[in-house]
Amino acid sequence: MNKLQLPPLSLYVHIPWCVRKCPYCDFNSHQLAAGAHQAKDGLPEAEYVAQLKRDLHSQLAWVQGRRLVSIFFGGGTPSLFSPAAIRAVLEAAERAVGFADDIEITLEANPGTFEQEKFAGYRAAGVNRLSIGVQSFDPQQLHNLGRIHTGDEAAEALGMARRAGFDNINLDLMHGLPKQTGEQALADLRRAVELEPEHISWYQLTIEPNTAFYNAPPPTPGSARIAAMQAGGREYLAEQGYGRYEVSAYSRPGLAARHNLNYWSFGDYLGIGAGAHGKVTLLGEGNLVRSRRTRAPRDYLALLEETAGVLASPRAEAIAHDELPVEFLMNALRLVDGVPRETFPAYTGLSLAVLEQRWPGLRAMELVQPLERRIAASAFGFDYLDEILQRFLVLTDPGLESRWRNPH
Repeated sequence: MNKLQLPPLSLYVHIPWCVRKCPYCDFNSHQLAAGAHQAKDGLPEAEYVAQLKRDLHSQLAWVQGRRLVSIFFGGGTPSLFSPAAIRAVLEAAERAVGFADDIEITLEANPGTFEQEKFAGYRAAGVNRLSIGVQSFDPQQLHNLGRIHTGDEAAEALGMARRAGFDNINLDLMHGLPKQTGEQALADLRRAVELEPEHISWYQLTIEPNTAFYNAPPPTPGSARIAAMQAGGREYLAEQGYGRYEVSAYSRPGLAARHNLNYWSFGDYLGIGAGAHGKVTLLGEGNLVRSRRTRAPRDYLALLEETAGVLASPRAEAIAHDELPVEFLMNALRLVDGVPRETFPAYTGLSLAVLEQRWPGLRAMELVQPLERRIAASAFGFDYLDEILQRFLVLTDPGLESRWRNPH
């Protein structure tokens, strides 16, 4: 084992409530009762914020002298929470851990009018990046996806965010939607580009278990049509100055999402909130651990009563050494340019020889780039990342693939 180094540290804050559960969503989100948009209507904002603070304090031993380089409020719909609540969480995090001078703080927001009214408050609270969940500008597709906003409201949301002082905005868009044509997908991208966001997340609709779409699948385009759709969209985004730096992420130069870059570069992150996951490096113990909190908001809030006001550290399990290479590659290969080769021994503690012994077989299939400087997929292999991982597992140990896919 090589000596581990501490990577940068981020914080993920999960807000699990939403106004309506979308039929494609498999995230840990829970629909509020009709009309329950505010704390007095059933959103336990104050109680949840207090629990988030306790949750963070329970993990301070994992900080190990670092400051936070990024914070991401995800959901659910974090913009259901008031600016005062977001400010309280940020102030607690700054006091307890500390912020890097150039910290990126992102909050996911939906384009409904109720959320728009709070944008100025979020900016004043310290949020400096918004991620607006548009998904489509097409009225029929918004209906298909169960969204509660219109295309015009989405455009107005970005305008209001600009007026509130945000100069770093991401728009979330989906493609491969029910009966969607390539021209319709491109029309969504054109509309998004007209709004001049700094970042666009453009990802394919996938049908996941435990969703309404899984139980009643919509008629989505075939694989050939989706491939053509993706090729046309990538070409258009490149022409408009949005560089693709990750599987589904495009940005203006220098404006890639730093929080997600830390994930994909195998950095560390604390996770607080119902269902939140974390991954941290423990130098004293010489290993890496995953952590997670209970998913149900009611159970998460009940942890307070069970622990007499003090939250225990989240359940953590060490990542087995034979799983670390695939865990690393699952993240690093999502980046178009991959990561510097020295990142692997520094952040896993494993010798680079673990990769070097298997890389020639992947190179022979033209799936990866040479390993001299960076760990990265080839232009061809970037569209077959699952294939790279499967091949790596087989090259490592024919029995390891089944153990990795079926850990129980």
